[in-house]
Amino acid sequence: MSRRGGGGRRPDSRRDQPTQAPAPSFQRGGGGAAGPRGRGRQGQRGGAGRGSHSGSGAAPSSPHTASTSTAPAPSSPSVSASASAPSSSSVSTLVEETEQKLTLAAPAAATLPPSSSQAMRFPVRPGFGTVGKKCVVRANHFMVQLAERDIHHYDVSITPEVTSKKINRQIISQLINLYRLTHLGERMPAYDGMKSIYTAGPLPFESKEFIIKLPDSDPRPSSSTRPRRERQFRVVIRLASKPDLYTLQQFLLRRHFEAPYEVIQVLDVVLRAAPSEKHTVVGRSFFSTDLGPVGQLGDGVEYWRGYFQSLRPTQMGLSLNIDVSARSFYEPILVTEFVQYYCRDLSRPLSDQVRLKVKKALKGIKVVLTHMEYNKSYKITGISSEPMSRLMFTDDNATRLSVVQYFRQRYNIGLQFTSLPALVAGSEARPIYLPMEMARTNAYNEDTLVNKEFGIQVADGLTSVDARILPAPMLKYHETGREASVNPGFGQWNMINKKMFNGGRVEVWTCVNFSTRLNRDVPFQFCQGLVDMCNSKGMVFNPRPVIPISSSNPNQIEKALVDVHNRTAQQGKQLQMLIIILPDVSGSYGRIKRVCETELGIVSQCCQPRQASRLNMQYFENVALKINVKVGGRNTVLVDAVQKRIPLVTDRPTIIFGADVTHPQPGEDSSPSIAAVVASMDWPEVTKYRGLVSAQAHHEEIIQDLYKSTQDPQRGLVHGGMIRELLIAFRRSTNFKPHRIIFYRDGVSEGQFSQVLLHEMNAIRQACASLEEGYAPPVTFVVVQKRHHTRLFPADHNRRDLTDRSGNILPGTVVDTHICHPTEFDFYLNSHAGIQGTSRPTHYHVLYDENRFTADGLQVLTNNLCYTYARCTRSVSIVPPAYYAHLAAFRARYYIEDETSAGGSTGGSRSTAERSLAIRPLPVIKDNVKDVMFYC
Repeated sequence: MSRRGGGGRRPDSRRDQPTQAPAPSFQRGGGGAAGPRGRGRQGQRGGAGRGSHSGSGAAPSSPHTASTSTAPAPSSPSVSASASAPSSSSVSTLVEETEQKLTLAAPAAATLPPSSSQAMRFPVRPGFGTVGKKCVVRANHFMVQLAERDIHHYDVSITPEVTSKKINRQIISQLINLYRLTHLGERMPAYDGMKSIYTAGPLPFESKEFIIKLPDSDPRPSSSTRPRRERQFRVVIRLASKPDLYTLQQFLLRRHFEAPYEVIQVLDVVLRAAPSEKHTVVGRSFFSTDLGPVGQLGDGVEYWRGYFQSLRPTQMGLSLNIDVSARSFYEPILVTEFVQYYCRDLSRPLSDQVRLKVKKALKGIKVVLTHMEYNKSYKITGISSEPMSRLMFTDDNATRLSVVQYFRQRYNIGLQFTSLPALVAGSEARPIYLPMEMARTNAYNEDTLVNKEFGIQVADGLTSVDARILPAPMLKYHETGREASVNPGFGQWNMINKKMFNGGRVEVWTCVNFSTRLNRDVPFQFCQGLVDMCNSKGMVFNPRPVIPISSSNPNQIEKALVDVHNRTAQQGKQLQMLIIILPDVSGSYGRIKRVCETELGIVSQCCQPRQASRLNMQYFENVALKINVKVGGRNTVLVDAVQKRIPLVTDRPTIIFGADVTHPQPGEDSSPSIAAVVASMDWPEVTKYRGLVSAQAHHEEIIQDLYKSTQDPQRGLVHGGMIRELLIAFRRSTNFKPHRIIFYRDGVSEGQFSQVLLHEMNAIRQACASLEEGYAPPVTFVVVQKRHHTRLFPADHNRRDLTDRSGNILPGTVVDTHICHPTEFDFYLNSHAGIQGTSRPTHYHVLYDENRFTADGLQVLTNNLCYTYARCTRSVSIVPPAYYAHLAAFRARYYIEDETSAGGSTGGSRSTAERSLAIRPLPVIKDNVKDVMFYC
């Protein structure tokens, strides 16, 4: 296939083909980027977080009783040795320049409504898509109608401060019951559970203080010897602002671009008020044992039914998005009863293995203290390494004593299970030790607050939405197969009569088996069947392993891998592929990948022993697809890509990025977040992706390592970062420099749009400029959202031409009307075939678009790319570069799982600054591994 050189034409000259370049260098060409288009908004307002409040129940360090309640910069090769590097001042000014570009107003036009000068402006929808078969689907959005109301916002302060929203609601509910008809002027306020209440008219005062008494919420029955006590709170209500419904009306009529989130928040609080009092609130969802049957998950965990709700501005007006959900909860039992799920005999100390399991299970859980005058709750941060009978601490009087002694002296309580460790709450510096042993559903229109007070009406039925079904793309396979192309039906196809578009070559390979249950002949039979399948599908796979297939002790995995590597090296060869049959017991996959990819430089394919023993042809085919891309091959490509018929991709050298950040599980405070970026390395096919990973601060969403620079005493300013490294790799691979960038960014919530866009676009600009003065290819930045709650259903389940076999909407169904943003460039795309349950479409939202995609152009491109996913012969639910970034980040977490596994005695919380300082870089992936799609 002929290659065209990168060249000196300007990137914004769309129809020009790149001219031939003598070498893969960034010193030629460059050109200015097309000016930014579109507009946007500021991020959503978020409430400031409040620190935990220990209360006056006990001093820190005093034990209480509890029961459970609900890479370095890449050296530029010869390609950049002669490149004219930009000065540090020119690179540093890019931050200011990019920020200015991103906040520029859209070009003046009579049709563009006004917007705040301070708002970040996202692209305006360039029109609606027209490609595809028209149809109607139903969405779980419910229309909301508003009446005219004079909304007032009041600040609320409660003293002493309460961190529990549930108790806050009880306090304000008591206030409303006592004073609604008098001091509140017959108003019924809506309360958010924190610092704000809203009314549909003014209260008779601008500031007023109330004293509210609340009975102690002790679950145990009161008696004459233990009367229920009251707690007293001082509540101050002050006028804060007057949100105006008119601004919301103007926004929904597209006469104003800036969404009035304060007004939307008021209405959202009103709609959430009643369910917040009746159900358990988790984020934006409600759960209750009254909303459906409770299911048992085992080990003291059960699941409750519930629903999510959120008020959203859409093209058709305000919409209430409601989605069913379920969530696991710990059973309301004694902690000792919970521990018995892991260890029956509580008279003995827990083994280290059991103790770590219990610590992981309980970390972050709230427990209720029942031995003091008032009930009190603490969040568990860990468990002690010593049993309570030997666990010593210093009390407030500087006296050294054990937990058992303390409870006998202070509370006259003799602890029973003294061999158990203590629960640990509080901080690492001041731990608190707790013994384990003590103990149409919504009807909005019938809600007085919602309907009568605030004049809100919610439609009963699902919303009907205009949609289109995009055609599946033609896929190209090798000409030597019986079928050189395929037109997929219902989002899936197979490899029968087909050969891989580019079959990889494997000369040096072997297999190691860690399973002890397989028949001794199975590894040999498995490898023979797998090699035969690879060869039949177009690969060139040497049937003879470089060293004999072997079986090794699953308790000596690292030793076996090093031995295989050394024996191959002794023959003067580099292992291209190591096939591994995993141990029978799970838990070693991460260690295998870490050793292979970061220590030995081995590309590996792991197989489950259960699957290996079946010698199944379909399994061989699936594994062959993974092996091919891991040795540099390509399974299939788009016919339109080969024929250069993809607008804004195949006309000029284009690189497609995917990026994602994965965060550790709740409670894993010592683990970093991991960012991953992948980029296409083949043009015009855009099928092969190189991946890079980086660790960053715990729960940091913005990718920190896209671009970085350091000052070296000898070399001066040294540039680095993942974007820069991938741009250089693209140039090496294709002999072109990218003239266009498409960036798919996964995992960003709406409230983070502005921050992520500003920081990461700055990084992209700086990375480009660091390669060549003035190099600024136009960028399209698209956020990929899978974790939303919009669901699409067929309007008519009897129409077989509009549903798949599982009764879901068809692959390729796209929606850019009705339930989408009133003015911005977004769409929902269901690109995959549903297997079971309800298919969840992916939401794509364009935050920046210098390439000026049409609606059809971006929707069709995104849908077509979903058919190029390397690991299967099905279209996938999210665009592959974003999918690959997720896989790469997930893989990198395996590299550090041993280092961040549970251990120690307290596991106390640390500040964000402390966690940031403690971040260690990930183990460096070997270059030969990075060169292929190792994460597949």
